Amino acid sequence: MDKQAMREEAERLMREAMTRKGVTVKQGDTRIMATCGKCGAQNKVSAPKGTSRVKYTCKECGVEQMAL
Repeated sequence: MDKQAMREEAERLMREAMTRKGVTVKQGDTRIMATCGKCGAQNKVSAPKGTSRVKYTCKECGVEQMAL
C-alpha cells in the first residue's frame, strides 16, 4: 500500500467515524524526540498544539534546553 492509498483510506475512515458520531476526533499534544546538545541523550518532549518551541530539561544531565 503506497502513501496515497494509505492517505485515502485514513480520510475514508475519518469520514465514516464523523457520520456515525460515535467517535470524537480531536487533536492532541505533539511529541518531539529531542537530542540533548550536551550529552546526546534522547528526550521525549510534549509540545502543546500551536507552539513551535518548547523548553525542557535533559533527563540524563539536567541541562535546560529548547526544542524545535
